[in-house]
Amino acid sequence: MYEEIISYIREIYKKPEGIIPLHTPVFSGNEKKYLLDCIESTFVSSIGEYVTKFEQKIADYTGSTYAVATVNGTAALHTALVVAGVDSHHEVITQAVSFVATANAISYCGAEPVFLDSDQDTLGLSPQALQDFLAGNTDQRDDGCTYNSASGKKITACIPMHVFGHPVKIDQIRSLCDHYNIILIEDAAESLGSLYKGQHTGTFGRLGILSFNGNKIITTGGGGVLLTDNKDFAQLAKHLTTTAKIDHPWEYAHDHVGYNYRMPNINAALGYAQLEHMEKILQCKRELAENYRIFFKGIGIYFISEPEECKSNYWLNAIALESSVERNDFLRFSNDNGVLARPIWKLLPDLPMYANSPRDELTNARWLQDRIVNIPSSAIL
Repeated sequence: MYEEIISYIREIYKKPEGIIPLHTPVFSGNEKKYLLDCIESTFVSSIGEYVTKFEQKIADYTGSTYAVATVNGTAALHTALVVAGVDSHHEVITQAVSFVATANAISYCGAEPVFLDSDQDTLGLSPQALQDFLAGNTDQRDDGCTYNSASGKKITACIPMHVFGHPVKIDQIRSLCDHYNIILIEDAAESLGSLYKGQHTGTFGRLGILSFNGNKIITTGGGGVLLTDNKDFAQLAKHLTTTAKIDHPWEYAHDHVGYNYRMPNINAALGYAQLEHMEKILQCKRELAENYRIFFKGIGIYFISEPEECKSNYWLNAIALESSVERNDFLRFSNDNGVLARPIWKLLPDLPMYANSPRDELTNARWLQDRIVNIPSSAIL
């Protein structure tokens, strides 16, 4: 069966020999033109027209009121947490199935992550797990905020992550966060172009973030964006990501601990060009996913499809195998034969730096960890 899978992937990519990467960027438009324009302008760092143009184009594309461009998605998430007021006295709820950057950004603030279970159909944070945790482990005090009954720490924020571009049940999560007075911050790093009930991911919470790393659906080389409809949040985010410098013709004055997180103009120029063929890339990604779905159904392997009422970008295609043994056997065979495949991440609370962080039973998360494999997902234009 493994031979059949490898043969099909090589057929899809029309590459009978050599390495087939997991995901590569597509450069088929004005990338060189805009990069050259940026270079000739000499504004290649954090000041330049492409940063502003890229921010506006992302805001328009996602339906967000404001977009603040950063050097990467992790910086955007860290900034979102700072803007939300998260500090060392707080806890932040997230999911165990996520890339390590989600938890790392929480740790940058000195806060404690709380890891909850996922749903098997979305791969992301389970609303039921969130409800069970909040109902059984927290209390709401006179200040209207929610506190962990065991640690006494305020639960300030909740970060669901849209895994591989598949939206979580974000409306249910938002409803719970509203009820418990918890700030919802969406980690939409992997889900540019993904919709939940017709609305773009990253725009349901008070804050959201996107990533434009080299392996994402479109890229700025390295980059991220903070999304929000709150003008005060947006202004503070832009101020903090430009070292909290007070505007002045020549003096260097700063009024907060700031960060050198502003996206360089040269990266924004690349991303601005990439956005021009975003819809074409999305169409190709969905066609690839449909071909995979039909193929894997034919050989009895579960292909991870978009959840109900969602439109996924299918950033990374994934299959679920029968066990960790079968997963490891397939990964070994696939990579030995030049078709690069990867397992889903190790659960975050299993990493040494988060070994003592609070978590629930993580039943579905462990099921996913044992079975999920990503297969080559580059758009075929």
